[in-house]
Amino acid sequence: MTLPVPRWLTLEVRQAKRGENASAVAHTSALLERLRLPTVCDSARCPNRGECFSHHTATFLILGDVCTRGCAFCAVKRGRPAPPDPEEPARLAEAVAELGLKHAVITSVTRDDLEGGGAAHYAAVVRALRERCPGVRAELLVPDFAGSAEALATVLEAGPSVLAHNVETVPRLYPEVRRGADYGRSLALLRRAKQVAPQVVTKSGVMLGLGEEAPEVEAVLRGLAAAGCDMLTLGQYLAPSLRHAPVARYVDRKEFAAWRAFALGLGFKSVAAGPLVRSSYKAPVFFGELT
Repeated sequence: MTLPVPRWLTLEVRQAKRGENASAVAHTSALLERLRLPTVCDSARCPNRGECFSHHTATFLILGDVCTRGCAFCAVKRGRPAPPDPEEPARLAEAVAELGLKHAVITSVTRDDLEGGGAAHYAAVVRALRERCPGVRAELLVPDFAGSAEALATVLEAGPSVLAHNVETVPRLYPEVRRGADYGRSLALLRRAKQVAPQVVTKSGVMLGLGEEAPEVEAVLRGLAAAGCDMLTLGQYLAPSLRHAPVARYVDRKEFAAWRAFALGLGFKSVAAGPLVRSSYKAPVFFGELT
């Protein structure tokens, strides 16, 4: 049975999708299309697309827009991806320059078909940004690289400002909604990143509303804190379609505020929590909380 969406949330989603400035949304869309750059905003049907495009920002999706996995919560297409485009890093850097971004968020589909899971391509993107846009902060939201320490090292050696990897939900729900992933492996990636490159800010995200219980969420947040994770995002899961995992419940703002307070008490340096919060939601703003 599909849960009815609360009216207050429906109104917020409509506003976020619409954005604040239609001409800015059109400009950002046209630039991305011209430079042939997919975004997670479009591919994952993010409710904040209009809001972010209104501010001439987007979360870039590298390594194509076809994923080798098929998570039940995600709208990104699953199938056989094309080979990586060696010109993509330069085009992405050009987009960052034209948009005037000081903080660029880059993520990717999972590429289990590639050696190193596409880590070398991530590194190439960071290098292209450094060359074309000196001083820009590169925030990378990476897949788990199938647990490869070498792949993670390749990415970290490129010198990103932020290394993010989402655990997404509680371990019990992984077989249902995150097939192919492993909670322990994800936690180990974040722990290893902080050990290998302590100067790099680490970040993770959790969705609420998939059927998790409060003690399970508490355990996940404690685990992330113990792994040295600096930043955390907590948002409401919204099913992209009827084919995806259903929403088990809608979380109100009071509960999000309580989880934020709990996470800050565990030692997280920055916590974004709210219904429409996503991994890259106002990333520069919440990065600023660290300074």
